[in-house]
Amino acid sequence: MEMSEVTPQRYLSTANEANLDRHGDSHLGVGYTKSPAEAAERYAIMLGATREQEEPVSLLDLGCGLAHMLDYIRSHQEWDRIRYTGLDLSPRYVEAARERHPDADLIEVDILDRDAALPDYDYVVMNCVFNYRGELSRERMLAYWKRMTAAAFRHCRRGIVFNVMSKLVDWERDDLFHLPFDTMSRFVADELSRHFVIRHDYDAYEYTVYVYRSPSTS
Repeated sequence: MEMSEVTPQRYLSTANEANLDRHGDSHLGVGYTKSPAEAAERYAIMLGATREQEEPVSLLDLGCGLAHMLDYIRSHQEWDRIRYTGLDLSPRYVEAARERHPDADLIEVDILDRDAALPDYDYVVMNCVFNYRGELSRERMLAYWKRMTAAAFRHCRRGIVFNVMSKLVDWERDDLFHLPFDTMSRFVADELSRHFVIRHDYDAYEYTVYVYRSPSTS
């Protein structure tokens, strides 16, 4: 099948399933390339977008893979207020996640194909959904990022979180999606919300963005 006939989300999902075949239930099996410690750091940064200190909040892990974020939540008491739901379009990942967490709320759906029945959540997080682009052109990947963030924002009550590769690097890998700050911020401000935070303060060559529906009260 020609690349033009495959949706970006299906192409990227298939690429991730190849990681699952090679590496199984591990950080590498969901596309992390360095270490479990780096994966844990990303989970902490994602969850750090939640402004509420004690109030229970619902969270949708969009592109949940094996639901490793739920492992992190359950192993850290400070996040026990998070009501977790995982979503992935890959039936293989969802099946494997259900084997790991039989009691978890897990959904198999392609939200760019159909999302009318998907409920709203306080927060929607997209961890490493946009870092890899493979053979997708930059233009197709940019359009995919815009559609996905807009879809996520439709289903959040308070905010969304995503990470993406930084342009402030010594060199750029051709198969990764490096998104300029100005391109990102212009779209977010014009189409989602002008209330957003950029985090570029950790070791990975990426940045994380918190986008809120309302301004901070602190």
